[in-house]
Order: sequence, then structure tokens, then C-alpha cells
Amino acid sequence: MKPLPDLVAVVLWMAGALLSFSATAIAVRELAPALGLFDILAARAAAGVAIVGTVALLRRRPLAPRRLTLHLARNLVHWGGNYAWSYGVTLLPLAVVFALEFTTPAWVTVLAVLILRERLTASRVAAVALGFLGVLVVLRPGVAALQPASLVVLAAALMFALTAVATKALTRTESVLSILFWMNLIQLPLNLVAGRLVPAVPVHAFEGRHALALAVLCTVGLTSHWCLTSAYRRGDAILVMPLDFLRIPLIAVLGWRFYGEPLDPWLFVGAGLIVGGIVWNLAAEARRQAPAVRPEGA
Repeated sequence: MKPLPDLVAVVLWMAGALLSFSATAIAVRELAPALGLFDILAARAAAGVAIVGTVALLRRRPLAPRRLTLHLARNLVHWGGNYAWSYGVTLLPLAVVFALEFTTPAWVTVLAVLILRERLTASRVAAVALGFLGVLVVLRPGVAALQPASLVVLAAALMFALTAVATKALTRTESVLSILFWMNLIQLPLNLVAGRLVPAVPVHAFEGRHALALAVLCTVGLTSHWCLTSAYRRGDAILVMPLDFLRIPLIAVLGWRFYGEPLDPWLFVGAGLIVGGIVWNLAAEARRQAPAVRPEGA
């Protein structure tokens, strides 16, 4: 049984992931008028290869994969999910994209039990169920969910669920640096080739603000996966994924602040359900992980 500090570590790593993924969405939205999506993703992957490779070299950490086939499968699926998600970010309100994406934890719960043999507890089921209910309250079918772009984001959610399960499996034998390095190294040529094959869309001139957005993307594109992978190393996938629901209220506020996207009152009702499920699950996990107190004299 994992010690209690691991639960705190999971929460802290996921806080970093929440902020990083939200910043990624804003950076992609800012860059889309000036660069094609595959070019954006290629720049992000190139930066990841350079940064992770340098860190591994300085720390003398080996990067040779022990399970190359799983790395390849994981990153082919993740590459498709990345493009689908980025496409949705350019067309839909940010809160809608994230709400649709958060069908992922439901898939992760099923896959983690079937593939990873993780334990399914009442509080974990409740966290996913309340989180999913919160997503439905935020989204309310018919508001913005039936656009073609929404179906693309739903497909991305399934691909991210498969990626999450593969990531958890890889953490059993691979280091965080190795997972991140091979993620970027495999996806870099995929993006470069796809960028040449897919007809280019008209773009505006690349300006100073785009350079800033690109620098942010290259940074948070790496920290998001660093934090998420580290969280998976410290906790079960079923525990980690419900925490990610908190991205919805966070991105809704950022969408309102930066792009004038309306703050729907139902967003806060849904966020309340999401947070309630998370708090319930964390409290239950803490009780399970807390060491039993022996009576004096025992």
C-alpha cells in the first residue's frame, strides 16, 4: 500500500498538469492563425526532443526503451488524439472542448480495470460518475455538442484514454524521461510528414505575439506530460484521471478572460459536482492509505 505522501504528490503533479494543459490550449488558439496545426505540433515535439535529450545527457540517464512496441503504439494513438484535440481547440469554445474531452476518465476507468487490473472502489466509481455528470451539466447536450468538430474531440477523448492506460503500463518499466523522449521523437517525424502531405491552410503573418505563444507551447507542452506521467508513477490511473476534471472550470475562466467566451452559470453547478466527486475520492484514498493506529501496549 502506498504511503500517504504519494497521494499529496499525485495532487501536486496533477495541479501542474492542469495549468500546463490549459496554457497549451491557449497557445494553440493563439498560434493557429499563423501556423498549420501539424507545424505547431512538430515545433512542440522538436522542443521536447531537445529539452528532454539535454536533461538526460546532463543527468546521465539512459533513454533506451525497454518496450519499444508499446512506445510506438502509444504514440501513434496519442498523435492522432493530439491533432483531433488541437483541431477542436481552434473551432469550439475552450470549455466545450475540455468538457467533451472529459469523457476520457470513464474510458480510463473501464480500461484500467480490464487491462491494468486496478482495483475499482466505490469512491473511484463515484468520482468518475460525478465528474461525468458534471460534464453533462456543463455541456448540456444540444448547446454546442452536436457540431462535427465535437465528434472529432470525442474521438480524441477515446484516443487519450488508450494513451493514459499505455502510459501507466510504461511507468512500470520506463523512466519519465524515457517516456517523454520517445513520445516526442516518434511524433516529430509524423507531424513533419503530415504537414507536407496535408494541404496548407491560409495563415497570417508570423508576429512577435506568435513567437511568445510558440515559446509557451514548447514549454508547457513538455511540462504537461512530465507532470501527468509523474502523477501516474505515484498513483493508480483511476485515481489520477478524475483530478483532471478540474480543467473544465479553469479553462472556462481563462476562455472568458482571454476570448470573451460567456461564463455559463451551469458551469459552476457542474464544477461543484466535479469537485465533490474528487474530494470524496481523495478522502477515501487517504483513509485507505493511512497506516492503521495500533492501541497502546499492543
